[in-house]
Amino acid sequence: MTAEAGLIGSKRTVTDLMTCAGSGDKQAWDALVERYAPLIWSICRRYRLSGADAADVSQSVWLHLVDQLGNRRDPATLAGWLATTTQRECLRVLCAQTTSTATWVTGTGHMADQYTEIAEQELLRAELHAALREAFTHLPPRCQQLLTLLTHDPPLPNAQISAALGIPAGSIGPLRSRCMQKLRSDPVITALISSKLPPDRTGSTGEQVVRR
Repeated sequence: MTAEAGLIGSKRTVTDLMTCAGSGDKQAWDALVERYAPLIWSICRRYRLSGADAADVSQSVWLHLVDQLGNRRDPATLAGWLATTTQRECLRVLCAQTTSTATWVTGTGHMADQYTEIAEQELLRAELHAALREAFTHLPPRCQQLLTLLTHDPPLPNAQISAALGIPAGSIGPLRSRCMQKLRSDPVITALISSKLPPDRTGSTGEQVVRR
């Protein structure tokens, strides 16, 4: 992965990247892979696949996406599609390794239930991550700068943030609140929060995802 691809991925929307990748733009494709590869590998880890099996799953998922690029009408659903496809590929690998697929799937039902729950959690996380990344690009530049500084690792002192933005330290809190409200008011974020996220999970999630 090149530094140029990383820059493309950080500056352009998923819609732009998918359109260009579908037209044969290798840099846009590399940027898509860089953006979503961690999601795919995290799901593989949840299913406890070996490194070789995870690589096999990852390759299969990207090959499926190549076939789907021209057919996908809503780029905002890409992360969810990748999560679902990865889940299916992980189950394919696990089933191939199981001596009795029927026993593994039906049996007590505990394993199947466990993997279904994992997949649902990963799908929700993927949808929220993609929506927040997209909504972040719509924020005013000052808000983007502030949230980036506030989610810096390690944390930056308020004095340093104040100097970087040229605002009083006492203004950081109120500005942060306004910026986070703008982020949460994005239509896609609002729909996700109201339909899928429990109230106690909407607090700092936005800032955690924005910094990635």
